[in-house]
Amino acid sequence: MTFEGIQKFTLLDYPGKIAATLFTPGCNFRCPFCHNSEIVTANVNKGRITSDKILTFLSSRKGLLQGVCITGGEPTLQSGLLEFINEVKAMGFLVKLDTNGERPDVLQSLLDLNVLDYVAMDVKNSLKSYALTVGIANFDTGHIQKSIAILKKSTIDYEFRTTVVKEFHQESDFDAMYDLLKGARLWRLQEFRDSPNCFSKNLHPIPSDELKLLISRYLSDKTIQIY
Repeated sequence: MTFEGIQKFTLLDYPGKIAATLFTPGCNFRCPFCHNSEIVTANVNKGRITSDKILTFLSSRKGLLQGVCITGGEPTLQSGLLEFINEVKAMGFLVKLDTNGERPDVLQSLLDLNVLDYVAMDVKNSLKSYALTVGIANFDTGHIQKSIAILKKSTIDYEFRTTVVKEFHQESDFDAMYDLLKGARLWRLQEFRDSPNCFSKNLHPIPSDELKLLISRYLSDKTIQIY
């Protein structure tokens, strides 16, 4: 297993934990607003940092870090993911996985093996708007719906999260996403932040006050957070 980058210290990526964040190469989506375009387009099997180097670093941080976040790109594309997680768990670290939910079989397998402590799954948009939002024509949302159901039935700590972009998210999309995710442990709505690395230019955030108006009918649901 290989990696494209590492953030050696974070208080943000793993809720309530001191962690390191690892970035895996390659992704099966091409979201226009993605700010990790260089990582997304990297060869999934040819990252610049070997797992041995990552594990050596983590070994030196025992007792200092509590968790390890594995993000991307899309980590579930990595054939050595389970073996790597097992080595990280053996060091005593908690493991958080970030995923786009397109490989529910991998997600279910990892949950069945009880090697994950937290999962954050991106829910890009309403099902009808998914293809446009992930940059794939005629995208079949069946795997997304399956991953959502898997997490909603699980006992693990998890969250769904949506990056809100003015050009891609309308009021009807939020209504549809709420109906899809209703009853979930947590749904985070995060404001899009422009970056030179985004696939598409001239995209804009929806300001938080405007977003609150768009989702006002269910803002009283305490499982929804805007940040």
